[in-house]
Amino acid sequence: MKNWRYIALHTAAAAAFIFLLQRYVLHASLESCLLWAVVIGGCAAGLAYSQSNR
Repeated sequence: MKNWRYIALHTAAAAAFIFLLQRYVLHASLESCLLWAVVIGGCAAGLAYSQSNR
């Protein structure tokens, strides 16, 4: 269970960071921010999953 918590935390942190960066620093549209947050969050989840299985 600890691994799933780590993966979820990594995913949420990456998605939140990208969303805030896009929205408030780069002034992108909401749709673009959400799309990038989902994509980067998915990549972060995959990376965290692969690292937790080492």
